[in-house]
Amino acid sequence: MFLVFILISILELQAKDYYFHPKSGNDNHLGNAIDKPLKTLSKVGDLNLQPGDRILLAAGEVFYGTLVLENCHGSFDRPILIDTYNAAGKAQHEKAKIDATGNLNGIHVQNSSFIRVRNLEITANGPSGNQSEGNMRVGILIDTKNIGKIENIHFENMDVHDIFYEAKGFTRDAAEVKSANGTQKYGWGIRLIASDPASSIENVLISNSKISNVSHTGIKLTGANQQNIRQIRITNNQIFQTGGPGIQMSGVKYVYVAENEVNYSGSDDDSRKWGRGSGLWTWTSSNVLIEKNRFLNANGPGDSAGAHIDFNCDNIVLQYNFSANNAGGFCEILGNNYNCAYRFNISVNDGHRIKGENGAFQEGKIFWLSGYQGEKKERKGPVNSYFYNNTIYVKSGQTSKIAIDNRSKGILIANNIFHLEGPVEMVSGDQYRPDESSNDSLERIFFENNLFLNDKNWPKDAMARDATPIMGSADFKNPGGLNAEDYIPLNKDLVRKGIEIPLLEGDFFGLTNGLQMVEDFLGNQIGDGVGLGAIMIMDR
Repeated sequence: MFLVFILISILELQAKDYYFHPKSGNDNHLGNAIDKPLKTLSKVGDLNLQPGDRILLAAGEVFYGTLVLENCHGSFDRPILIDTYNAAGKAQHEKAKIDATGNLNGIHVQNSSFIRVRNLEITANGPSGNQSEGNMRVGILIDTKNIGKIENIHFENMDVHDIFYEAKGFTRDAAEVKSANGTQKYGWGIRLIASDPASSIENVLISNSKISNVSHTGIKLTGANQQNIRQIRITNNQIFQTGGPGIQMSGVKYVYVAENEVNYSGSDDDSRKWGRGSGLWTWTSSNVLIEKNRFLNANGPGDSAGAHIDFNCDNIVLQYNFSANNAGGFCEILGNNYNCAYRFNISVNDGHRIKGENGAFQEGKIFWLSGYQGEKKERKGPVNSYFYNNTIYVKSGQTSKIAIDNRSKGILIANNIFHLEGPVEMVSGDQYRPDESSNDSLERIFFENNLFLNDKNWPKDAMARDATPIMGSADFKNPGGLNAEDYIPLNKDLVRKGIEIPLLEGDFFGLTNGLQMVEDFLGNQIGDGVGLGAIMIMDR
C-alpha cells in the first residue's frame, strides 16, 4: 500500500508539456509531443493544468483569440509556465504572437496563482466581425472574481503593442481629453484589477517587456482600496507612445517601479488615443518607490508630467529618475498626500506647456504643490512634502512656472540646483479650477541652501523664499543633453555646499526608507559630504 502511495505521488509530480501550433496542430491531439501539437488557444481551458505544467506556443507563428488561465494554480517551486518553443524553421529568439483583434483580452489570468508567462508578443488592433462586447480591450489582464487572494504572477520579456478598442479612423471628440481618465472605450497594455475589497492580487512582476502604441495606459493597477493590490514590481520595461499614462496605479500598497523608460506618454499620433498622460502617476496609493527610471516627452493639455503624485497618497518617493521635455512638468504633489518626496532626480526642460495654447487647460510647472483632492472636497495639504538634491535645468526662452497652494503644510526645499535660464513665474495651481485663495499661510517650511543661477530663479512674489540661497552657475558638462552625465557640475567648489536634510518640524515619521541617502544619481557613495543637486563631486 505504501508503494502504491509513492507511485501515485510520483505520477502527480510529473509535469506535462502542451505544445501548440496554429498550422500543424490539431485539437484532437493530446498536445504532449512536439510533433503532435494542439492547434487553438481555446483548448487551454480543457487541460486541467497542474503545478509545473507548461503551455508552449510555436515561435514565429500567429495564434488568434485569447489565452485564458482561469482557476489555474501552480506552486511556489513549480509554477505553471506559458512560453514560446522553437518551432522548426524559426529563428531561435522569435516570439509566438497572439492576435486578439475582436477579443477583449490577449491573455486573461483570472483567479490563478503561481503563473509565469514569458517570450510572447500580443496585439489587438481594433474590432472584428465577431466583436466581443465589453468596455475595454487589454493586452494582458489579471483580475479576481469571487475569490480571496491570487499571488505570484510573473510576466517577462513580453511585447504588447497596438491595442485599440475602436477601428482605425475612429476620432474622439474634443471634450474627451479633458475628462479625468477618459469616458469612452480604450485599449490598455497590461492591467491588474482587484475591484472587490475582499479580494487581493499580490506579488506580481512585470519585467523586461515592451508596451507600445496603445490607446490608453501602458501598465495600470486598479485596486478597490490601498490594501488589495500589494507587492508589485515593475522593472526594466520600455513603454512608449501610449495614448494615456505610461504607468498608473490606484489603490495599491508596496509597489516598486525601477529602471523603466517611458517615452511619449499622452501620444496623439492616432485619433483613437486619449492624447494625455504623465509618464507615471499614483492615486490613493501607499508606500511606492519609483527610482532609476527615464520619463520623457509626456504630452497633453493637462497633467502630463514626467511623474506625478495625485491625491490621497502617502509615502511615495521618487528618486534617481531622469525627467525631460515633459509638457506638464517635473514635480507635482496634489492634495491629501502625506510624506512624499522628490529627491536626487534630474529634470531637463520640463513644464514647457503654456495654458491656452493648443488646447492646454493647465500650465506646465517645474514645481507644483496643490491641495486639490477631488471636485467635491475642500482643498487640503499636501502635508510633509520633501524636495531635495534635485537638479533642474530649463533652457533659455522657456518660462519656468511654480505653483504652491497655501494650504500646504510642511514643505522642505533644500540642496537643489535651479538652473533656469529663462523667465520664472509664480502661477495659480489649476487642477480643473485654479486654487482658491484662503486665509491660511504656509506652515512648517524649511527652504534653505539651494543653488540658483541668479536672483531671478525664484519668483519674488512667492509666499516662500530661500532663507540662505546660493547664487551662481553649476557649470554643467553638457546642458540640454539627455544623459545624466551631461549634468555633472564642473563648478566643483560651488556645488559642495550641501547640508544634511532634517526632519520637518511636526513630522514624526519622515520617509519610510529614511531621509539620508548613501549614493548619488550616478551611484557614487556620498559619505559625510553631501553636496548640491543630484550628482556629487567626489574628488575632495
